[in-house]
Amino acid sequence: MPVAEPTDRLIAESLLAFWADAGVDAVLLDAPVDRIEAGRIVPPQPPARKVAAAPAPAAARAGQPDISAAIAEAQARAAEADSLEALKAAIAAFDGCPIKFEGAARQSVFYRGAEDAPVMVVGEGPGAEEDAQGLPFVGRAGQLLDRMLAAAGLSDRVMITNTVFWRPPGNRTPSPQEQAICAPFVERAVALVKPKALLLVGGASAKSMLKREEGILSLRGRWFEWRSADGGLELPAMPTLHPAFLLRQPAAKKRAWADLLTLTERLDRPLRPG
Repeated sequence: MPVAEPTDRLIAESLLAFWADAGVDAVLLDAPVDRIEAGRIVPPQPPARKVAAAPAPAAARAGQPDISAAIAEAQARAAEADSLEALKAAIAAFDGCPIKFEGAARQSVFYRGAEDAPVMVVGEGPGAEEDAQGLPFVGRAGQLLDRMLAAAGLSDRVMITNTVFWRPPGNRTPSPQEQAICAPFVERAVALVKPKALLLVGGASAKSMLKREEGILSLRGRWFEWRSADGGLELPAMPTLHPAFLLRQPAAKKRAWADLLTLTERLDRPLRPG
């Protein structure tokens, strides 16, 4: 098989990233299927005896992480934090999320921006630059995000964080389990900052925060209601495209720009008289 040219590989990677951000998570079956053989007529077989499935051995279950225990610990630690600095320290000391010991090379990555911001930007997870500096969105994607926020007049009106606070191995997308473990810290950050709206950047962030399954191309540009796990917090939330996606698909920047303008318009909308 001929080796693909670099340009071909870049095109293929860009197309796969586009599909992933659009919500496509499988293109092949787990095992090959012989369609010719499957189409042949097979004589009917006598019904097989039903055998009750044996429960999974305890040893197999023991190898799985206790997500509920980790979430409970995160909830307890988050509830004790009465400031963002205290919450930052609680996150740094928390050992319940597996990626802390799998992908992160240096430190936890919590937030940057205004502590009383009217908009909280929630991304997916830190990358290599973020891991090195301890701040979210400081790499190429973050620089693009900053330029877009500045153009929309939002530079000083945002607090930026992620759904997880450690770099996933190989910069992969954080898993729903990892996001669930970190969710109590995200919710506590929302409670402390008290923003007026959430901007959910990327498909993994939008799906996790909104508990929805649609791809980001379907979710972006629409207003949803985000609710905390206990129902005590509720905020308008808008998903938008991840700047890393925009770097691969520059033509999509106009969609993300439209999302920011919609967000700005809602923030600056005059309050109706009571």
